[in-house]
Amino acid sequence: MSTSANGSGALSATRQTEISKLDRVVIRFAGDSGDGMQLTGDRFTSEAAAFGNDLATLPNFPAEIRAPQGTIPGVSSFQVHFADYDILTPGDRPDVLVVMNPAALKANLADLPSGGTLIINTDEFSKRNLTKVGYDASPLEDESLSGYVVHRVAMSTLTQGALADTGLGKKDAERCKNMFALGLLSWMYHRPTQGTESFLRVKFAKKPEIAEANILAFRAGWNYGETTESFAATFEVPPAKLPAGTYRQITGNTALAYGIVAAGQQAGLPVLLGTYPITPASDILHELSKHKNFGVLTFQAEDEIAGVGAALGASYGGALGVTSTSGPGIALKSETIGLGVMLELPLIVIDVQRGGPSTGLPTKTEQADLLQAMFGRNSESPVAIVAPQSPADCFDAALEATRIALTYRTPVLILSDGANANGSEPWLVPDVSALPDLRVQFASKPNAADGSGEFWPYVRDPETLAREWAIPGTPDLQHRIGGLEKADGKGNISYDPDNHDHMVRLRQRKIDGIKVPDLVVEDPSGGQARVLALGWGSSYGPIGAACRRVRNEGMPIAQAHLRHLNPFPPNLGAVLAAYDKVVVPEMNLGQLALLLRAKYLVDVHSYTKVAGLPFKAEELQHVFTDIIKGALTR
Repeated sequence: MSTSANGSGALSATRQTEISKLDRVVIRFAGDSGDGMQLTGDRFTSEAAAFGNDLATLPNFPAEIRAPQGTIPGVSSFQVHFADYDILTPGDRPDVLVVMNPAALKANLADLPSGGTLIINTDEFSKRNLTKVGYDASPLEDESLSGYVVHRVAMSTLTQGALADTGLGKKDAERCKNMFALGLLSWMYHRPTQGTESFLRVKFAKKPEIAEANILAFRAGWNYGETTESFAATFEVPPAKLPAGTYRQITGNTALAYGIVAAGQQAGLPVLLGTYPITPASDILHELSKHKNFGVLTFQAEDEIAGVGAALGASYGGALGVTSTSGPGIALKSETIGLGVMLELPLIVIDVQRGGPSTGLPTKTEQADLLQAMFGRNSESPVAIVAPQSPADCFDAALEATRIALTYRTPVLILSDGANANGSEPWLVPDVSALPDLRVQFASKPNAADGSGEFWPYVRDPETLAREWAIPGTPDLQHRIGGLEKADGKGNISYDPDNHDHMVRLRQRKIDGIKVPDLVVEDPSGGQARVLALGWGSSYGPIGAACRRVRNEGMPIAQAHLRHLNPFPPNLGAVLAAYDKVVVPEMNLGQLALLLRAKYLVDVHSYTKVAGLPFKAEELQHVFTDIIKGALTR
């Protein structure tokens, strides 16, 4: 039974429509960068999350604040994949494509499979807009869309009509057409509506007339689906059977921010985020700035160098110092990260990777900063590196990075990326009592080995090789640290060649000795697989989905995913040696493959992509299938 809004604005039943049960759907909203596609997609995602579906999203938008209107470079899209089972990716291709103008159609139509559903805002298909993107004739009038299920909807006109009595001008009324589209799709897929209406009233609390206009447009889209004869069926995707618990939709950036808050609480330390805004990492600053009540201080510095300097200074003072950026910012922060290596202080450096080099592709994803994270500092400057595999996993990665930084007194780089940062998925809110204990013991008394009663800052823990951490101002613990080479133990400036050789090797040995868990291999065949798919970072989802497809075709394949990139898991060498072929998909030109070949002398098969977009499960399925067939013929 479907429902619609009656004269009072309430929802009431009006007509019967056929309801089709589906196990999964991929929807893509696409339009001009000013059409509100990110908000529309995010709201639909929230509705799917509230309904209980598993989901994954892929926002895709221009780098410019206001991209050229009506052009292909100005197209913004948001793809959401929701299902009644555990899914791993935002989907390769949309089942439903909603386009707000000709540019959005031209930029996205190639991804829509034959027979897919296409919902078009016909009001924008003017001769001028068609010409702007190279259409000689309107695709609405020729046969170019004959392979799709096409719904022509005059969204702009219908939205303006629904808001005719609100007093809004034509331009302001038309801006609400994205809510019309959201209402229509919410009707089609039986999504909850109350959450969106509440959200709009909160979002536009200072402009209640705008809030009500968006709600009216949302209801108008819902009613249009209910009353028009062109939509003969609706669809239902039941809730997913996920482990019991409390869930919330979360993006990778928000999960990283929450992880830092939790890490500070578990360590019993104040947190300082010293940072400078940069796409796609800025949301970490925005989110952490809301949590002063948890002892979090955010400092928006004048530049990247000042941001990391403030974070390292906070660590020197006994706090958890954190800085966040993307690849260009890491380049600027490299000298201070090297200083952190020499000072041997805990420091969390979050790198949300994006396409490069230089300014590159600020809003597009890539994972090409691995070698920069490993070696992008002068001299021998080893740091630990941790990479989350999904948006929700960013929370756990932040806690793990903090554990390493505090235990081993070292900078730790977290390598997230645009796909994780902006993508979202359900997150099982953890039991606080199950979070790791990250408390540290600060130095409390002199420790000089010669009995002089002095404090030596480079006296080390025999197991971790971490030096003692003394808060400045602690009585009897006066000490000096800095960027010049230190004499082991005493910490005095030393130019002695043998001491320098010793300290360089000692700092490296400390990082090499970080305790990380063994690499876990997934192989449902029980060891029959001869090919291993190995990845890191956000490639986890596409690799996992591709492996599922390969197994469904009756071919065994093993999968493993690296969270710890420096040091590597202790069993990695044995894992690599156990397979005839190891394939490593990366969104770079083979950086992990280079490291594996150098360290383990294994001729891994490198499959690379640097298109600014994540891998598709379909393309990796073909890659894995070809490699497995090749391995079986030898």
